[in-house]
Order: sequence, then C-alpha cells, then structure tokens
Amino acid sequence: MSSSDERILIVEDNKSLAKLIAKKMQYNIEMPIDIAHTLAQTSDFLEDNKYFMALLDLNLPDAPNGEVVDFVLSKGVNAIVLTGTMDEKVKTTFMNKDIVDYVYKNNISDINYIFQMINRLQKNKNCKAMIIEDSLQMREQIKKILLNLQFSVFMASDGEEAMEIFKLNPDIKLIISDYYMPKKDGLEFLQEIRKNYGKEKVAVILMTSPSENVNGAIFLKNGANDFIAKPFVKEEMICRINNTIESLENIEQISNFADKDFLTGAYNRHYFYNNLDSYYKQIIDEPEPFAVAMLDIDNFKNINDTCGHESGDKVLKALSHELCNEVKGRNLFARFGGEEFCIVLKNITRENASKFFAELRAKIANLKIVLKNCDYNFSVSIGVSFANNAQKSIDELINLADKALYNAKEHGKNRVELAG
Repeated sequence: MSSSDERILIVEDNKSLAKLIAKKMQYNIEMPIDIAHTLAQTSDFLEDNKYFMALLDLNLPDAPNGEVVDFVLSKGVNAIVLTGTMDEKVKTTFMNKDIVDYVYKNNISDINYIFQMINRLQKNKNCKAMIIEDSLQMREQIKKILLNLQFSVFMASDGEEAMEIFKLNPDIKLIISDYYMPKKDGLEFLQEIRKNYGKEKVAVILMTSPSENVNGAIFLKNGANDFIAKPFVKEEMICRINNTIESLENIEQISNFADKDFLTGAYNRHYFYNNLDSYYKQIIDEPEPFAVAMLDIDNFKNINDTCGHESGDKVLKALSHELCNEVKGRNLFARFGGEEFCIVLKNITRENASKFFAELRAKIANLKIVLKNCDYNFSVSIGVSFANNAQKSIDELINLADKALYNAKEHGKNRVELAG
C-alpha cells in the first residue's frame, strides 16, 4: 500500500470522458487522480493505493452489470455511481447499496455536482452528527447514510438521551430527529435546543410519518432547519442533509466576514479591539498581567518581488496557520494589515511571555513551505510590551510593542525585542 495521501479513482471505459472528468477535477479537487477502464485495472489500483473516493461507471468490458460497485465497496472505498442509464430499477438497486450517491453523466452540471459532493465529503470529516430515533432499524439506516457522507455519528433513542449526548458534545452540528418518541419527543427536544443554540449554530432536521398527522410547518416555526417525511427516499435524505449543512456553513462564513481577514482567516482589527475592550472590563476589578506583541515578516517585499504575490499570500497563510496553532485559549492574534500581526497573551508573567515569543520565533524560522517547487524558509521579528493591569490603554501597549519591533528590525531581524 502506498504511503501517499488519499486519492480519487475514476473507473470509466470511455477513455475520452474519463480524461475530461480527470482534467476538470484537477481544477476542483486537491487530490491525485487515477483512471481505470476495466474491473481488472480497478483491482490493481486498489491494491497499490489508498482512495478517498471512486467514481464508478456501471458498464465495463469485464463487468457489464455494475459488478465494480460491490467490488469497490468490499474494499472499504466510498463510491459514487456515474452512469448514463436512466433506468429507475437500476437506480433503485444501486441506491440501496452503501454508495454515496448516484449521478447521471448527461451534461457538465452533473459532473460539477460530483466535484461539489467530493468537497462536501472532505468537509464532513470534521463534522459531528446525531440521530434521535426510537426505531433501531431506522437509526441504523440513517447511520449508514451519515457514515457514507463522512460524518462522525452519535445515536440516541429519545430526546432525553439526546440532550445528555449533546451536553457532552456541544460541537455537534447536525441533528436528525424523529418526531414521535417516548420520554421527550422531537419537538420538545427542538424547543429545548433552541433555548441556547440558534438554527445558525446547530442544524436540526425533523422526521415525521403520515400517520402522525402533523403539519411540518410547526417544526419550521419552532426552529427546525428542515423536515422530511418517513419513509424517505435515500437520495432525498442525502440532498437535504447536504443542503442543510451547507446553509449552516454559509451563515458561519458570512458571520466571519465581519470579524476575520479573508485571506488568512486570522481575526481582523475590528474583532481585536472589541475583544480587548471586553477583556479590559473583566480585569478592572481583578487585575492580571498580560503581554502585547507586534510581529512582522522579515523581507516580505522581497518574497513578493522575486516569487510573486501568490507566493507572498502563501507565506501569510502559513504564518497565520502557525499562529493559530500556538496562540490558544483566551489568547488572541489578529492580522493588522500587510505582513503585520498583533498577539495578546492574557494572564501571563513577563518571564513566561518572553519564553513563549522566543520559542515562537524559532518555530517560525524552522517552517518550510513550497514556493515555486522549492522549500522556502522565512523569519519574523517580534516586539513585546507588558502590562500588570489595565492602566495603560491597548493603543499605548501596541505603540510600545511597535517600537520594540522597530528595534528588532534594526538589530538584525529574526529576533525578539522587549519594551521597557
């Protein structure tokens, strides 16, 4: 088995179509792509590589009746059926298998849907979902769908059990709940969740049976993101799940625009000052020491001039990612503009803050990123100011840190200078 990253396998006997899909996929999916034209070639690829997803044609020279689907699934690989047949019986047969989806290859929009689905599955790997359903058979049915869609799955048999699970896992993003259940039904669970979590934070899809004679509008009015009737069609459930989680992400992204830098994902000045304003109010009565640092990439103009602005953007993103990993908890970092970032370490002594920034500088100097097919190292200079309470304004502390940063640049760069 290869040690390389996960790949995409396209299994299609039409060589021109397979080549076209692979070419378009290179612009939409950041994973290596392999192409097989027969079941035998598919077997060889699966022996040698690890695959995140396989796109499978049903009609191959050595597997004319979709045998490739069961073979690929038996290897534990996610599969999307990509076919030209419109036969509903064939579609029903394969949708009842543990495939991710069944897509017609009639036009370019169908191909684009596949790219969207693969990107969706990659995002879902970091997303938790919960099923609330008193029927074990129905729970298992929905669980298979969610696992195929790459969610981490929790299960509960009623609303009370679900609340206990949610308290232990408040980062659950998607909940699929039956309406009629013992102890606490789906509507009662929904109303309780919505006391603290809006529909833009946690998505809830309610399920009902026609025999329950409940108008779905009552769920929507109480904060459900969507509802679906049982027994449901698997394809419809997949579409509703995808639409719901994407809506949640879109709302989060819009919210982030106000607080975060678009390029790096770091917080911006607006969020930084709001956060520090709240922090100052907290420590008026109970003072605590904190540190403010200004950080600037050394020779950043040279990177843009010699390697191009795209490379400069890559360096900024790499630095922001490193700062995100290092500056945790109540602490804060923000991009102030250009190649300059500001960091606040809360409730920390001068000694510990100095040690933190010295180690941070060294870690950044050892980072390697690829620019124009070569490994590239960059360094930063850091100026740090300190406060024992909120007597100095944040602007005064930033100015002191800025002066220390200037000294770091003047004394050779790639160093930390302390104010005072």
